[in-house]
Amino acid sequence: MKFAAATNNQHKLAEMRRILERMGHTVLSQKEAGVHLEPEEDGDTFAANAVIKAKAICEACGMPTIADDSGLCVDALGGAPGVYSARYAGVHGNDDANNKKLIRELEGVVPARRTAQFVSAVCVCLPGGAHKVYQGECPGTIGFEERGTNGFGYDPLFIPDEVGVGDACVPNEEQRTYAQLSADEKDAISHRARALARLEEDLPHFLADNATGGNETC
Repeated sequence: MKFAAATNNQHKLAEMRRILERMGHTVLSQKEAGVHLEPEEDGDTFAANAVIKAKAICEACGMPTIADDSGLCVDALGGAPGVYSARYAGVHGNDDANNKKLIRELEGVVPARRTAQFVSAVCVCLPGGAHKVYQGECPGTIGFEERGTNGFGYDPLFIPDEVGVGDACVPNEEQRTYAQLSADEKDAISHRARALARLEEDLPHFLADNATGGNETC
């Protein structure tokens, strides 16, 4: 199936494209779909923001669209930065500032209390407005310093509980961060990959039932 990806984040686009193409789909960037929009993400949940983006881009390009809204939820910070993950330090998309602020906010917090989850809400929207949201999570902890260069956002600080090895997952005994994993290792356990896997599993049912609007969160 051919989808437009509702994102102007090139790192996120590459990850979504890699995962979806492995499933047999074709993914167009917003530019390739002829859309030059940056919808205002003013929802108070990941799911709400994913719907906002998917519906806006789908309406603009007239083709099935997939949008992801995701972020980091740190237990010791009451779930922050949450939906404000991309602008945690005040400027949208400033990964360096966001990571530095997170380290400061967790200063003095012991390892056992540095638990966190990466959360992804993925919305698929069809021309006409039928849409559905799928959610994926990856549990882990927050490190004390940035490690690794194979990632973006909070990846250098996030230590997942498990890492992927082929089709299996094993405990992350080496305490590697998201940014120290290969693309395949990350895709086996990431929040975004898990949300997209749920979408892929349900897609035939959603397509068959799209006339009723399928507006749900899974």
